Amino acid sequence: MKPLSGAEEARRPASDIRVFASSCTLHGLGHVFGPGRLTPRRGLWAVAVLLSLAAFLYQVAERVRYYGEFHHETALDEVESHQLTFPAVTLCNINPLRRSRLTPNDLHWAGPALLGLEPTEHAAFLSALGRPPAPPGFMPSPTFDTARLYARAGHALEDMLLDCRYRGQPCGPENFTATLTRMGQCYTFNSGADGAEPLTTPKGGMGNGLEVMLDVQQDEYLPVWKDMEETLYEAGIRVQIHSQEEPPVIDQLGFGAAPGYQTFVSCQEQQLSFLPPPWGDCSSSSLDPDFEPEPSGPLDPPSPSPGPTPPYTLMGCRLACETRYVVRKCGCRMMHMPGSSPVCSPQQYKDCANPALDAMLRKDTCTCSNPCASTRYAKELSMVRMPSRSATRYLARKYNRSEAYILENVLVLDVFFEALNYETVEQKKAYEVPELLGDIGGQMGLFIGASLLTILEILDYLCEVFRERVLGYFWNRKRSRQRHSGTNPAPHPSLCRHPDSFCLPPHLLPCHPALDPVSVFGAAPRLLGHAQPAYDCHLYPK
Repeated sequence: MKPLSGAEEARRPASDIRVFASSCTLHGLGHVFGPGRLTPRRGLWAVAVLLSLAAFLYQVAERVRYYGEFHHETALDEVESHQLTFPAVTLCNINPLRRSRLTPNDLHWAGPALLGLEPTEHAAFLSALGRPPAPPGFMPSPTFDTARLYARAGHALEDMLLDCRYRGQPCGPENFTATLTRMGQCYTFNSGADGAEPLTTPKGGMGNGLEVMLDVQQDEYLPVWKDMEETLYEAGIRVQIHSQEEPPVIDQLGFGAAPGYQTFVSCQEQQLSFLPPPWGDCSSSSLDPDFEPEPSGPLDPPSPSPGPTPPYTLMGCRLACETRYVVRKCGCRMMHMPGSSPVCSPQQYKDCANPALDAMLRKDTCTCSNPCASTRYAKELSMVRMPSRSATRYLARKYNRSEAYILENVLVLDVFFEALNYETVEQKKAYEVPELLGDIGGQMGLFIGASLLTILEILDYLCEVFRERVLGYFWNRKRSRQRHSGTNPAPHPSLCRHPDSFCLPPHLLPCHPALDPVSVFGAAPRLLGHAQPAYDCHLYPK
């Protein structure tokens, strides 16, 4: 193959691959499509370029696949703070009902479910409580409200709370909020309910938190009548430390504090941040996406829930899921569950609600995602015996109780922050679009020596090919039809714009005199009125 001269090379169109290869910044392309015939050196360059291109495409596919797996990483950090929001502290007496507040009507309705009492055993049980038997002709009430029973007969905070201090300042029952849980009537300090601003603390350590002295009132505990699943053998209180947004689930997450001891609870706040799908599985929707409000009547539409939607929490979602399950299974809800369905009677508790909820918890059928942002508290517990002998005599005189009563019933709970800092646990995207583009750019430079501008060069070359090959094909067909029809075709507009084109503007075309018939056919008599020969500067004769 004869090599082309310099003039012929210069007249090559821009769509020619050799012209593109000679000016493209893609490494190795000029060695493959250079001038001259095919040589072993050019073949080796072609193999090298193809192998580099294949390696680059493989690495790009791997990076795109890794990005599509949406990996995440977890970052831990400790942050200093000038003040921290004090957590909510929920307290429950382990004994759910006071023996002195039970009536024959309560035993009629709640005795079989709560205590395993048969109707014939009511008189003996009342005698064990030190109460007179039911009067002759006793008629139980036609209805019974379980929630009211626990609110009326449960331990009152005014009777249990002997002393309360927050950051050294006195507090009282008015600083607690009554709440119903599965354990009965409980009380929450710093609940933030009814729009109250949560308390804060500017210091850590003992004396900068909540300190309460409680009387567990063991003389009000129900007697153990039979060995049942709900029989309680311990004495003391259950405590749960949680955020203001999270409902207390003290029967599952609470810890115990025993009488005769002072329990120290050192806390550290942890702020958790999780990623939504596809990087994680967190959710920020309201309580439970599948939860539907219960209808107020069999034919009534669902009633909208009043007030603003509470923030999503894991325990709130589980509580809504449990409520839906118990309502559909038993036709009623337990007293600590939200909703407008009727509260289960004690017999419904025994026959349906408690077994259904326990079976559901064992199977763990609620699928609740972690909230995208939540707060929890890590705890360290320690305890010492209290009161001392001298303190026992003092407390007995102060509260007009015996020393034995003080030793068996009084406890102290001290909740405080270990230090004025909190821990952050944050999920982060391990691989994002900037990292993907950076990896692709690095592989592109390593294997084929290209950049973003090289891609623009390739796109520009493809545009040239499209214009000259595709558009030129249709223009040639159009010109062919015009020639057959006798019209003068116009030059292809791209030819005049091409830098190597020989098409010139009309005002730069050379002007030649039009052919004279005399010079072609010989002399002829001149006709009067005929004009002299004119100059014609058109590209094509008219």
